[in-house]
Amino acid sequence: MQFKPEVQEKLDRLARESGRAASTLVQDAVAGYVEHLMEVHEMLNSRYDEIKSGEVKLIPADEIEAYFREKSSAASRLQSG
Repeated sequence: MQFKPEVQEKLDRLARESGRAASTLVQDAVAGYVEHLMEVHEMLNSRYDEIKSGEVKLIPADEIEAYFREKSSAASRLQSG
């Protein structure tokens, strides 16, 4: 696999400093990334199932916006008061 020169330089430096092969570092990084993606995928599927079943109710965007506008206004009042 080819990396951009600046990425390859960082990888080579890290390999030298850690005493590990660059290929091992790349394999570890990819394995960690794939594990993270799988966790996110599972979490999203779970949340979708909860929403679909009605276990979790969605909050309309205008309610969320109003909530944060109020929080912002309250914080502004505290700072100026």
